[in-house]
Amino acid sequence: MALARPVPHHEDDVVLLGHGAGGRLTAELLEALVLPAVDGPHGPLEDAALLPGHPDLVISTDSFVVSPLFFPGGDIGSLAVHGTINDLAMRGARPVALSLALIIEEGLPLDELHRVVMSSGKAARDAGVPVVTGDTKVVGRGAVDRIFVNTTGVGQRHLALRPSAALARPADAVILSGPIGLHGTTVLSTREGLGFESDIASDSRPLHHLVDALAPLGEQVHSLRDPTRGGLAAALNEIARDSQVAVEIEESAVPVPRSVAAACDLLGLDPLVVTNGGCLVAFAAPAAADEALAVLRSLPEGREAVRIGEVSSSGPAGRVALRTLVGARRVVEMPLGEQLPRIC
Repeated sequence: MALARPVPHHEDDVVLLGHGAGGRLTAELLEALVLPAVDGPHGPLEDAALLPGHPDLVISTDSFVVSPLFFPGGDIGSLAVHGTINDLAMRGARPVALSLALIIEEGLPLDELHRVVMSSGKAARDAGVPVVTGDTKVVGRGAVDRIFVNTTGVGQRHLALRPSAALARPADAVILSGPIGLHGTTVLSTREGLGFESDIASDSRPLHHLVDALAPLGEQVHSLRDPTRGGLAAALNEIARDSQVAVEIEESAVPVPRSVAAACDLLGLDPLVVTNGGCLVAFAAPAAADEALAVLRSLPEGREAVRIGEVSSSGPAGRVALRTLVGARRVVEMPLGEQLPRIC
């Protein structure tokens, strides 16, 4: 069967950095090339997938190419472990085991490799998730940038918790577990020597304990997402699209640290599209919103949780709107491509 080509076409029909950004270009590439080739899912593309024949088991895989390898608040090793744990958690699963695969550039100093693998191991132990298998490859100089890391995780779903990007409902509360923009601005500032990293650090951390705390709310927790590539804007747009609902958030309620706002102002970035490493967005039934906030705030990683908006009963399905500080509304678009490459 002939496969469709990505649309719209781009100059010279080549892969762009934006195809890996988690926005519209990524969706085009997946829908036109990747999913047809592997008979991929026709429903929502979740952070993790149910194993066929084993509906209580969840699997997720991710590759990490962040540059630089080390930054305030984390490094590529811990980020890889946290990222896969969090993808499992967003499907309501408790992580059970991880794999760790390394692609290493010839010439990488052994002390840097040691720091990366030690950090991965510590992150896994601290989260209580064993690394049970893996792989190591070494390639020639220039074939990769120092080291790339792939992690795959398997998780066990909570019996009552079945979140999906397609299950948001009108009047749902939109809850954010913490401030946005910390990871992306920290990594970019460290890479470019901008100096902001002296005031901020990545929020990279595992989120499965937050999901454990939400589990007693069961089916009242409709959707969960960790806003990584494409930031909060991409996460909200994905849920609005897959659930066919309108989402409205309040600019005044979205927690943006002052240092993040300053960095974004200088660089011309919208904090809503900046990658995060350690917060989640939850859509909860209105009757459960206060309890969801309370249980998130009861844990250190959720102590700054806030309600930032709701699913509107009016407005075009699939649209995300922001009510600004002056009371106007603007549409929050799905990011097109890569504003901040090599962030995760």
